[in-house]
This record gives sequence, structure tokens and C-alpha cells, in this order.
Amino acid sequence: MAGEDHDRLASAEWPEIVRKIRARTPARLLAGRSGAAYRTATQLELRQAHAAARDAVRLEFDLQRDLGADFARKGELLEVRTQAADKDEYLLHPDLGRQFTPQSRDALLKQCPPGRDLQIVIGDGLSVAAVSAQVPALAELLFEGARARNWTLGRTFAVRYCRVGILNQIGDLLVPQVAVLLIGERPGLATAESLSAYMAYRPQKGHTDADRNLISNIHQRGVGPREAADRILNLAARMMATQISGFRLREELPVSDDRQLG
Repeated sequence: MAGEDHDRLASAEWPEIVRKIRARTPARLLAGRSGAAYRTATQLELRQAHAAARDAVRLEFDLQRDLGADFARKGELLEVRTQAADKDEYLLHPDLGRQFTPQSRDALLKQCPPGRDLQIVIGDGLSVAAVSAQVPALAELLFEGARARNWTLGRTFAVRYCRVGILNQIGDLLVPQVAVLLIGERPGLATAESLSAYMAYRPQKGHTDADRNLISNIHQRGVGPREAADRILNLAARMMATQISGFRLREELPVSDDRQLG
């Protein structure tokens, strides 16, 4: 019997609770086995996912290809880079991904207005695939939501060979109230297209992850673009109101139907 046919028959026999669990997560729960090993179909899926993860890490960011010519032109996107000379150096020396080149610093100072309410930044991070799949739709929703709140927006720019710590230099250079870094997450075997949004109130030199907030797992089977945009905008509004971010500021999520019933 073919592996897919066997899986379909097996899934039809699973209790309802098992089917619900599998529907709510991309994790390979209760995948079944053949003897002491995974079934062939599962083995092939794992090899495919591992290859996709490696490709996502190694792929070089291209603004026009990965974000789309229309999006780049409409947003007047600027591309800058960190001090990592190439992808190998970026992976081997994380500190270089937290500092702009002198040329990039000059470009940001000349072309990006300082002191805005919200500064959105796009970083390739560890998954260009995530940036390509998630950023265009999410960024449009963020622009729309910021305008609806009458916030001033900084000029959006993309950072090649980007690490999260670049937020500190962004804060030192452009002094926004809130900075949002949309960056590709380290790929896993569930998806290679997961994006994170790191946020900070008035980021500056010396800040650490304790001074930042994070909304992660932004992808098709995780947090969708509309939910992610709402959460980012709501959290940004709380940062502006309280003038803090990081561990001192907890995100207030709406109560879902399941939690209300529980």
C-alpha cells in the first residue's frame, strides 16, 4: 500500500482529539512508524524540510526579487548593509551583523528623517524565504494602521546581513519612538518561512533583548499577517503610552473563544 494511502486510512481511524491536535500545529506529531523508523513519506518530508531550511539560510537577499519591484518602488525602499562582508562572515561573526558600515550610516542619516513615531526596518536575518513570503503583506498593513493612528512614519529600509542588535544603532541614528524590525527567523523543520517582529521603545546603545519585545512565528500556519499587524500596532501604541518596552511591558492579547470557554 502506498504511503499516502496508508496515511489517509490511518488518519480516518484516529480519535477526534488527535485530528484536532494535528490540525493546530505543523509539528510532526503522531506521524506513525514502520518498525522502529518513520514511514518513507515522513522521511522524505523531513529531508525536504531540511533542504528548504538550508536554502533559506544561505540565500542572498535581493530587494527587487524578494520584496517585489512594485513594493520596493511604492515604499521608496532603501537598502543598507552591516559590516559582514558576505554570508559566511555573517554566520561566523554575529557581532558584525549588529553594526552598519560607515557608508550605510551616512545613507541613513542623509535619506531617512529622524524622530518619527514608528520606524519599520526589514532585515534578511536567517531566512530570506521568510522575508519574501511575509513582509510585503505585513508591511502594507502596518503602514495602513500607522496612518490610521496619525503616527509619523520613518522611511522604511532593508538591511542585508542583519542581526537583531542592529536596533540599537537604528535608535542612535534615527531616534524613533518605536522601532520595529521584521526579520527572518532561524528556519526549522516545520517551516523555513517564519518571520519575527522585534520591537523597542527608543532603542539605544547598550540595550539587550531584555529591552525588546518579540512577536514570532509569523507565517501561514502560525500568526497570520492581519493578526501580526494588529499585535505590532497595539504593542507599539502601549510602548508610546508607557514609554517602556521589554520585560517591563507585557503584551495584552485578546481572550480567545477557547480561553473563555476553558
